[in-house]
Amino acid sequence: MEAALEVTARYCRSELEQYGRCVAASPASWQRDCHSLRLGISRCASAHPIVRRIRSDCAEPFAAFERCLQENEAAVGKCSEHVAAFLRCAEQQPDLVATLNA
Repeated sequence: MEAALEVTARYCRSELEQYGRCVAASPASWQRDCHSLRLGISRCASAHPIVRRIRSDCAEPFAAFERCLQENEAAVGKCSEHVAAFLRCAEQQPDLVATLNA
C-alpha cells in the first residue's frame, strides 16, 4: 500500500494535499465540493507514465472504489476494502518498484 501512495505522493503531492484538506473539511458534501480538486489529481496522474499504467492496469478496482465512495458519501470508511484492492493491484506493477528505487 505504501509504495503506490509514495509514487502518487511523489508526483502529485500538492494536488493530493489540497484534495485531502477539502474532503476533511466537507465530510457530508466532499464529493460535490471537492470535484475540481479530484480532477486536478487526475490531470496530474495522467501526466506521468507509471501512474497512467497503474490507472490502466488497475481500472477495475479503481472504478469499484469510486462507486463505493459515491454510494457511501457520508460513510467513506465502508470503502476500505475497495481502496485496499486498488492499492494491491498498483503495487504489483513492475515499473513501480523500479521508480521507488530510483
